[in-house]
Amino acid sequence: MASGAGKWSAEQIDDYEALISTTDVELLKRAWRNEKASPEILPFEEALLKRAKEQIQLMEETVDDFAESGHDPLIASLYQMDLDRAQFLLRSYLRVRLQKIEKFMFHIWKMDTYRNRLSIEEEKFTERCIRDIGKHLEETVLSKLPDNYQSVLKQSIISEEDDMVPEPQLDTFVVAKCERATKPLYLDGSRQSASFDRMTTFKWCLEIYAFCVTGPFKRN
Repeated sequence: MASGAGKWSAEQIDDYEALISTTDVELLKRAWRNEKASPEILPFEEALLKRAKEQIQLMEETVDDFAESGHDPLIASLYQMDLDRAQFLLRSYLRVRLQKIEKFMFHIWKMDTYRNRLSIEEEKFTERCIRDIGKHLEETVLSKLPDNYQSVLKQSIISEEDDMVPEPQLDTFVVAKCERATKPLYLDGSRQSASFDRMTTFKWCLEIYAFCVTGPFKRN
């Protein structure tokens, strides 16, 4: 009985160490941070989330096995803490994206660039939101207004643009960290960079935290 329990514990520990040795949890944390910091919705990390869900399922099975076997409660609680952390990151990542979709649904839907960043489920959710919101506004407000003001997207029919559609503010400041040496960053249209040579720029960028505006910058 004891030898069987010891063999089982070793196998479980090997599985767990193999799980922790991967970087998917850290990648999920990075994706979550980027999504929270970015004013616009970012591309959906489909492959990463698929792996994260598989790892969470394995961690859940490991915690359940430890609980049923009467293993050391301290070790089981440590495993549970890692499981809770991974579940929080996954749920928070998805929740942040849903909040952006609810806020900018019309803008996302009319821009192919943003629509292509959604998962299949998010795309269906966006379509349903637009349909439900449009129906609700039509029944409660728009149908009671003059014909010139019954658009969900425009203030009136003479408006040339969809001036009733909220858009993400790309000129807001965010905190950015350079993970690796990069090429110089330029302001759109100006083609001007700081007065650093290539090597100095690399040293200046690496591991630096900085406040920057998300919209005007692009990678050379």
